[in-house]
Amino acid sequence: MNIRPAEEISHAVHVAVEAAIWAPSIHNTQPWSFAVSGDEISLRADPDRLLRLGDPEGRQMLISCGAALFNARLALHALGYEPVVRVLPEPDRRALLATIRLGASVQVDEDTRLLHAQIERRRTHRAGFTDTPVPERLVETLVRKAAAEGARLTPIRSEAAVRVVAALTSAAQDVQSQARAFTLELLRWSRPPGSARQDGVPAEGYPRTPRRTFPHFAQRDYAHGQPWGNDADQFTSACAGVVAVLTTPGDSREEWIAAGQGLQSALLHACAEDVSAAVHTQALEMRHLRDFLREELCSGEYPQMILRFGITHDVDRGVRRPVPEVLEGD
Repeated sequence: MNIRPAEEISHAVHVAVEAAIWAPSIHNTQPWSFAVSGDEISLRADPDRLLRLGDPEGRQMLISCGAALFNARLALHALGYEPVVRVLPEPDRRALLATIRLGASVQVDEDTRLLHAQIERRRTHRAGFTDTPVPERLVETLVRKAAAEGARLTPIRSEAAVRVVAALTSAAQDVQSQARAFTLELLRWSRPPGSARQDGVPAEGYPRTPRRTFPHFAQRDYAHGQPWGNDADQFTSACAGVVAVLTTPGDSREEWIAAGQGLQSALLHACAEDVSAAVHTQALEMRHLRDFLREELCSGEYPQMILRFGITHDVDRGVRRPVPEVLEGD
């Protein structure tokens, strides 16, 4: 029996948690916490970071935590361990989403090392893309990688269908921007220039004067009338990129977590080839619009995320809370 030194175990779980916190999350809310017991990491949802208007059921929160779970798995694999994962191990403890334990030693291949290197490099894009096309072979890879995690990533090939998704996104954004409660919830996670906060969307994380894409996919108004933002959009065009919808057969908590893992796998594989992604969830936050998408464009499957993939020149840095702030029992 292989007995690992305590120092080796402590290092591994710390690296896994450090990787997990770099997962994407709605408005960069980082809605997770972790607990460690020996070689086992518990991933928990943090209800204090739930968007009570935009995400009352916690669907997007669990998708975000699913992405964090994928990062933790990948980090352990990159260290030479087989991650042993249990999803929703105790149904009575709804905040406990998964446990990850150090399993058997495994060989680490170059693909794993390459993917692991993208964890802190990946960024969410919030504008148009350059005219450089995304390679079709990469799109096919992203579809396969999402499927391996239990989610379906479907590129939308029809121009008419893309226009419909863009129109629903813009309609939902217009409605939400007129609702004071939605606006206040968004402003809670909007960071002004120079802010020392390590969560929320930084003022440098979106363009100051965004160009309209064609078709137009509306962006969140994090600045809310302030002259915040970056000037990176001057290097992009009106290209919307490759539009895709991430779906699951059902709409259970377990499938939300699977969607998050599939999402992160696709995002990291894209990042490894210098392809960025923009995420749109406005229409999915309105039940009747989400139902319309499901019935008319998703073949009855449940849409969990709307994405656009493309080439950018983003150079902004991400922000995350430090490990001690999210880790208990270290």
